[in-house]
Amino acid sequence: MTVITCIDDLKRLHKRRAPKMFFDYCESGSWTEQTFRENTSDFDKLRLRQRVAVDMTNRSTTSQLIGEDVSMPVALAPVGITGMQHYDGEILAAKAAEKFGVPFTLSTMSICSIEDVAAHTKSPFWFQLYTMKDEDYLRRLIERAKAAKCSALVITLDLQILGQRHKDLKNGLSAPPKLTLASMIDLAFRWRWGMGMLSTKRRTFGNIIGHVDNIKDPSSLSAWTAEQFDPALDWKKVERIKEMWGGKVILKGILDAEDAKMAAKVGADAIIVSNHGGRQLDGAISSIRALPSIVEAVGDQVEIHLDSGIRSGQDVLKAVAMGAKGTMIGRAYIYGLGAMGQQGVTKALEVIRNELDVSMALCGKRDIKDVGRDILLVPEDFEGRWQAS
Repeated sequence: MTVITCIDDLKRLHKRRAPKMFFDYCESGSWTEQTFRENTSDFDKLRLRQRVAVDMTNRSTTSQLIGEDVSMPVALAPVGITGMQHYDGEILAAKAAEKFGVPFTLSTMSICSIEDVAAHTKSPFWFQLYTMKDEDYLRRLIERAKAAKCSALVITLDLQILGQRHKDLKNGLSAPPKLTLASMIDLAFRWRWGMGMLSTKRRTFGNIIGHVDNIKDPSSLSAWTAEQFDPALDWKKVERIKEMWGGKVILKGILDAEDAKMAAKVGADAIIVSNHGGRQLDGAISSIRALPSIVEAVGDQVEIHLDSGIRSGQDVLKAVAMGAKGTMIGRAYIYGLGAMGQQGVTKALEVIRNELDVSMALCGKRDIKDVGRDILLVPEDFEGRWQAS
């Protein structure tokens, strides 16, 4: 029996149990993967200040994200094709998040539909929206999220066009997987995954199949999605979508202070400092490096969350210390899901909360709401010394 003590333990199990194309989908970035790597390595450059002889009793990691009570400042990020990492993946992750007391965000490109997740949970979840050219579909998708009582709309801004991810192209990524000789050999060694997939009817994109005319199977879906991401997305369209939704809006994919100012100007309830996990613009700076300038620019105007690179409770602590109100985890919970289903997602959350709690205490803080930059040692050149543009 494997003893799980850290997120890397779950990652190793995930790699053994999930088909290669889906593990690679999770564990990859675009082009050279420089930004993907630096999202995690830049957290290592920040040091924590140990403090002693401080009362560490009655600690609390509870907080609020966009006015919602949370057990720690963490939300589950939207991740596409989560239901291919483990059968009924989005449903199981949402149930784990609900029981743990953190928000779950459902991706537009999920395997389980909005209605599927709503039927299996009681707490409102967040819905992530990719802007599509088909405005009728976009409007109906938003209405479906309203009907499911989603408590926030997370609009992704950094996927107007798709960054090239070499592993996905080489693996022939599809949902469900295409049966080639290579994929069949791989699936033969993933019997646990295969048995699970045979037990469910959810094997393709539930938010699209049956909701778009002439999209009846994976082949027609691929052609449709290749043309649908909207390269014309601009701030005026963001405002129109915000009005169409009428509820709380979170804007995801902010990496520049000027874009953060625009997000605040259009009235976002929160922004997510994110480079899409290093899967879009390779060569962009890491999210944690981008965070300080964005906090300085709009920290008093809009709630700031951070996504991309978080693999531990210490990373959560560092992000909060650098000015984020909350964080999002994607790969960290997907490792758990691929390894052990709902139990694995819960384990990932337990690992992160334990690391957050202990590290916070050893830095001399008892409440996450009291954590500030004073617990960190930050290199002088952490944000980079770039020539003026």
